[in-house]
Amino acid sequence: MVSPRTFVNLVPLCTLLLSACSAVSFGVANFPTHFAHSERIANVRFGAQRWQQADIYQPPHAAGPVPVIVFWYGGSWVEGNKYDYRFVGTALASLGYLVVLSDYRLYPQVKFPTFLDDSATAVAWVQAHAADYGGDGHRIVLMGHSAGAHMAAMLAINHEYLQRAGVDTHNIVGLIGLSGPYELAPNTPTLNAIFAAPYTARDWQVLPFVSADAPPTLLIHGGADKVVWPSNSQHLAEALRQVNVPVELHIYPDRGHGDTVAALAWAVRFRSPTLKDVDTFMHALRR
Repeated sequence: MVSPRTFVNLVPLCTLLLSACSAVSFGVANFPTHFAHSERIANVRFGAQRWQQADIYQPPHAAGPVPVIVFWYGGSWVEGNKYDYRFVGTALASLGYLVVLSDYRLYPQVKFPTFLDDSATAVAWVQAHAADYGGDGHRIVLMGHSAGAHMAAMLAINHEYLQRAGVDTHNIVGLIGLSGPYELAPNTPTLNAIFAAPYTARDWQVLPFVSADAPPTLLIHGGADKVVWPSNSQHLAEALRQVNVPVELHIYPDRGHGDTVAALAWAVRFRSPTLKDVDTFMHALRR
């Protein structure tokens, strides 16, 4: 067990390392998960391919089928894996929800929109098998950070991908986006290779697909985000409100791109109220 004094000394170190998104930073963020009360079931297959795996986090002492949160990590569609985000799974499960962290194929193995089909396949599996783990396949919330937030929003708002995978979109009851590039404008050689012809911005940006059929939404962004401008969340919130979709927008002053997800790690949770805002939003959905 870590002594209180040791953990106090870890806090500034963890804050510094999380901002770097290094392997060491994930190690620090994930260290407290070894003492979590939730149960992690690793590498559950949602398809026949080697990459089609998810980690499932069961909440402690859950009574009856509970809503499911499906989370996708960021990494600009070129890096990331579910194992590094154990701190996310345990934090969300501590709120009383079944949590699924899913892998998806990355560039250069695939380009847009293949990773969206990958993610839709995972949601179809969750719909069919959530009950096996104590979850409710009729109450699924899609969530992600950065590139993962873009994918969660695309699936929740543009129903084409989920419907093609066999998902009843009425089972998607909420969307939570952390620092998402909803108005994605590729500005690097890699992004220009991932998002390329025959597709255009109208295909990969979220806003063109906004309609009254979108689920209730929580958007969280750092006010000092220099990777994805806060206007992405602000404009998506405005578009959803115009079609009378319930939406909450939280801009955290002086917080950067990684802070919105890093705040789910126990040691730096004091920096931003991400977990509290997610908890409030999820409780509202259950009323």
